[in-house]
Amino acid sequence: MSIFTKRLFFTVTCIFFLVSAKAQSQLEDVVNDIKSNKISDISRYYDNIVPITMNNVQSTYSRSQAEMVLKDFFTRNPATDLTILNSGTPNNTSKFAIGDLNTPNGKYSIYILFKLKDNSIYMLQEIRINKE
Repeated sequence: MSIFTKRLFFTVTCIFFLVSAKAQSQLEDVVNDIKSNKISDISRYYDNIVPITMNNVQSTYSRSQAEMVLKDFFTRNPATDLTILNSGTPNNTSKFAIGDLNTPNGKYSIYILFKLKDNSIYMLQEIRINKE
């Protein structure tokens, strides 16, 4: 294997890990924003279209609509705790977290999905919140 090939492989591997670490950081930011009830901070990660499922009813929203829908939900159901039960990277283009969201009005399951967009940035692609 030539020195050029080794360097190229090393560079590509480093880029993959940096992009992957950035997505994990974004996922952690969203989880922390929900825990802290800073819902408007999540909007920086929205893609142009955001599918949101609430109590098994899915709708697709623009960035601004998604922000209003989630603010409304969390105004009525402020997070008292969010425990991540599972998270991972099913492939090189997505990251997810599944957890239990506790609110004064009950317990919800939550699913958060990030996907790689334009091979450079992970964007929030989907949120599901269902009452247990």
